[in-house]
Amino acid sequence: MADWPLYEVFVRSKHGLNHKHVGSVHAADAEMAMENARDLYTRRSEGVSIWVVPSAAITASSPDEKEVLFDPSDDKVYRHASFYELPDEVGHM
Repeated sequence: MADWPLYEVFVRSKHGLNHKHVGSVHAADAEMAMENARDLYTRRSEGVSIWVVPSAAITASSPDEKEVLFDPSDDKVYRHASFYELPDEVGHM
């Protein structure tokens, strides 16, 4: 089991809702990860869909990178509706 890869588990609790990360499982392959995730995270029939994703396949940003990733959009004023002047004929928007 020590050599088994780690899978991240996402469960959708109801139709129309987003999948939410609920935890992780170790498994020999994706099929076993799905079975382990079902047994561990949906014991009371609380889900309608499960995703299992190898942890190694996920690329994530660090909270320390927040400014680098999200602040550049603040200097693009043309993306804000307040940048444009509406003609009087348009009325209220």
